[in-house]
Amino acid sequence: MYYLKNERNGEEIYDPTYNLAIEYFLVNEKKLDEPILLFYINEPSIIIGKNQNTHVEINEEYVKEHNVHVVRRFSGGGAVYHDLGNICYCFITNDDGNSFRDFKKFTDPIIDSLHKMGVEGAELKGRNDLVIGDQKFSGNAMYATNGRMTSHGTLMFDVDIDETTKVLKPKAAKLKAKGVKSIRRRVTNIKPHMDDASQNMTLHEFRTALLLNIFDVENLDEIKEYQLTDQDWEFIDDFRSRYTNNDDWNYGENPDYEIIRDERTAAGQIEFQFNISKGKIKEAKIYGDFFGLGEISDIEQALIGQEYTRENLLQVFESLNIKNYFGNVTAEELADLASL
Repeated sequence: MYYLKNERNGEEIYDPTYNLAIEYFLVNEKKLDEPILLFYINEPSIIIGKNQNTHVEINEEYVKEHNVHVVRRFSGGGAVYHDLGNICYCFITNDDGNSFRDFKKFTDPIIDSLHKMGVEGAELKGRNDLVIGDQKFSGNAMYATNGRMTSHGTLMFDVDIDETTKVLKPKAAKLKAKGVKSIRRRVTNIKPHMDDASQNMTLHEFRTALLLNIFDVENLDEIKEYQLTDQDWEFIDDFRSRYTNNDDWNYGENPDYEIIRDERTAAGQIEFQFNISKGKIKEAKIYGDFFGLGEISDIEQALIGQEYTRENLLQVFESLNIKNYFGNVTAEELADLASL
């Protein structure tokens, strides 16, 4: 496995619009002979899931006032807050056809490393969360395309948790499903749970310890690295300009819809928004924190022009490979959710 430093001209990058563009490049363009591990640290930012409605996930007034980056990633899942107390990790590899949604495969090396640093209670729980007890310290997501994939997640080492509660607006249904009343009670940092020998680590020292444990070496110079070339940066700069540093991509449109139906399912939060004219669906938009392989716009296009009845919605959903787009949910469940 290769390790890639997110550096340019010898300087580490903390801008999420660049870091997410680097990751996208490694998944879509850079095919090495072994998997790639990427770590990056972002300035204060909210990273939005690909299928989420940015406008309803964030506290826009606060975000703009405090210059918090808002960047949409290319994987599903929910919105997460990053700051300089958080590390993001990305395992980038070929897609073997069996690994998508298999979070255990990619989180085990992280959990094993944390155990070595005294965080004995760290474990994977539920769909995609790493927790200590009942408190989350890492959210994970995946993205797959053209035979390649990334499994990436956060590691809340020493994050300003109070700031998290100010920038995000979690749905009440999600909190209810988790059995808690606030973000503040749901999450924890890793640092307080580490052993005495690790308590005084800085974030960069923590990253070094993770690398040594994951690669099972004693010195960083034993780790095989890949360095980005000038040609690589041409692609990264172009992608950043078109997507991760573009408000059209990061925020999207926020039109008014006549009918909004949302619910938390086994696949995650799913929200349907419809404009109806003469009993038929004129416009359709689907949001959520589900993990899908297909483009959700395929489903939206299939719904446009259809009669807005449960029976007709069911026929549309049954004609499509629903699990490919949403995960663990049935056509019947979607029809019940989407219809009045």
